[in-house]
Amino acid sequence: MAMTPRSRDAEHFQRIYDGDPDPWRFRTSPYEQSKYHHTLASLHGRRFRSALEVGCSIGVLTRMLAPHCEAVLAIDMIDQALQTAMAACADQPWVRFQRRTVPAEWPEGAFDLIVLSEVLYFLNPTDIAATADRVLDGLSPGGVVLLVNWRGQSDDPCTGEEAAELFLARTQPALRSTLLAREEGYRLDRLEG
Repeated sequence: MAMTPRSRDAEHFQRIYDGDPDPWRFRTSPYEQSKYHHTLASLHGRRFRSALEVGCSIGVLTRMLAPHCEAVLAIDMIDQALQTAMAACADQPWVRFQRRTVPAEWPEGAFDLIVLSEVLYFLNPTDIAATADRVLDGLSPGGVVLLVNWRGQSDDPCTGEEAAELFLARTQPALRSTLLAREEGYRLDRLEG
């Protein structure tokens, strides 16, 4: 019987950040910039009362999301990434940062926007299900969930497609899909409660 893969832990990511403070080129990659533009466009100009960004890394997307929100809580499991993110958003006092590991350390509160951009496939199926449950518990009525998942192959616990499908299966019918876009490198899902 095959063993369930382990979710990526803080040690895994710490090694990555020790080698490069911007390992995925969030600031400079045309792929990342195009993905961020598409992610923001999927919000259709809506303003949110309280947003949660899971896996904020160095805060590039956080900074772009902030003008659309009255309050943002951005979380990550790596201190040095959070320090960089805090510096990037220092002029946006409505943005807060916390060190947390998902799904075990899900924050309290209700959010009308929850963003999981390129994080789900780092989790194994059990943790994806637990994360989906936390999202359902923490999403305000009428809230929006954005999932962005890389579509390439890796040695992560799930592919981006698998991660998205597991999340969708766990959250239906409570969340309905209002957008599915498969771009060259990524998949974007917009779900609404």
